Amino acid sequence: VKVGIVAFAGSAQVVQPVTLSREDLVTAIDKFQLQRATAIGSAIVVSLSELFPGQGFDVGSMTYNRNSDPFAPQGRAIDKPETEKKAFVPVAPGSYGSAAIILLTDGQRTTGVDTAEAAKMAADRGVRVYTVGVGTVDGEVIGFEGWSMRVRLDEDSLKEVARTTQAEYYYAGTADNLKKVYETLSSRLTVEKKETEIAGLLALVASILALFSAGLSVLWFNRIL
Repeated sequence: VKVGIVAFAGSAQVVQPVTLSREDLVTAIDKFQLQRATAIGSAIVVSLSELFPGQGFDVGSMTYNRNSDPFAPQGRAIDKPETEKKAFVPVAPGSYGSAAIILLTDGQRTTGVDTAEAAKMAADRGVRVYTVGVGTVDGEVIGFEGWSMRVRLDEDSLKEVARTTQAEYYYAGTADNLKKVYETLSSRLTVEKKETEIAGLLALVASILALFSAGLSVLWFNRIL
């Protein structure tokens, strides 16, 4: 199973393209840095752009210009003719058997693309978004480099993302819980691969880490991946 990593804070970016190398994944995670803000929806969209590179996703337009077409081409070379854009046709939620997204976060979006909107985009492309909640419902105050903020697990939004995309929500309150969740997901994705008979199932793990949320240490992931 190939895995890629999308990390986010105030923005989202691919930090490790899909690979079979566990070493490359761990190296990418080791480079994570704690930052403020949580762009959950943007991270889902960036993950979708990796799965469907030809659809021209534009996270910037979706975030800052709500009246623009987020899938519109962002310019072209003057010596190349403009190509006709293919109309997007939604498919049944959960019907895309070649990939899945695993979203690890506290669920508290503070910036970027709306989470529900991003989930709908994934559902329209048949991509399941399995959500993994970290932290506590009561919340806690954490600090980093002079700033502090209260973070609280928003299970409702994570359950809604999973429901919209025909996936499932999991709670991971401890490192052991998180390990069990990934073992469960690994088994589920393997079963789906056999059922759909698609070679090289791509489990694009959008390990979308709001690293400041829930007080989870990056060391957890060093032990799990």
